[in-house]
Amino acid sequence: MSNLLPVNTILVPRGAEYQAVCRGLNRVVGMKPSIVAIPVGTKPLVRFLQQLPFTSESRVLVMGLCGSLLPRYQVGEIVLYQDCIYYPDTTLSQLCDRSLTVLLEKHLPKKSLVRGLTSDRVIWSATDKQNLGLLGADVVDMEGFAALEFLTQAGASVAMLRVISDDCHHNLPDLTPAFNPDGILQPLPLAIAMLKQPIAATRLIRGSLQGLKVLEQVTTLLFST
Repeated sequence: MSNLLPVNTILVPRGAEYQAVCRGLNRVVGMKPSIVAIPVGTKPLVRFLQQLPFTSESRVLVMGLCGSLLPRYQVGEIVLYQDCIYYPDTTLSQLCDRSLTVLLEKHLPKKSLVRGLTSDRVIWSATDKQNLGLLGADVVDMEGFAALEFLTQAGASVAMLRVISDDCHHNLPDLTPAFNPDGILQPLPLAIAMLKQPIAATRLIRGSLQGLKVLEQVTTLLFST
């Protein structure tokens, strides 16, 4: 656990996001939280979390990338969730732990407090992203609601910090077929999806690299203070 930030576990999607957070933590001297690579998607994530021993002593920070649903949130921005709703049933909502969120907020010089929206599928269309923004959400991910719901029921305190990697103005490649039932990104279907939409793929890669760089930097910042 860091000296000032009472987080003992970081959850972050496996792959590039996990690697970025690990690089950020590697620069931290002293006590560090444990870091767990999680699958993408509600059902795979819940199955995975059921295998881990979360208790009322758990102080969990969910980290990763997300997509913007509104023009004012741009690629590379740090966002701190206040709550998260579920799509398509947006009446379902989960609150982040207020005290842990406030502590994180104090450690971050530039950030936005947002409402997240979790979808079981990749929201790749700019039109879909803008329409979801009309529901009152600011950013979209594929794990947030499930993580909050499960961990809160287990008694854990949960906060969520993400970095925006794509805006609401442009289409992304449709990566939904590239995820297997366990929430793992498969290289060959990923390559096929990217080749089908090369301009969107280039934009996705550029935004992801920018977001990952910020994710790495903010990890070091949070746990070095």
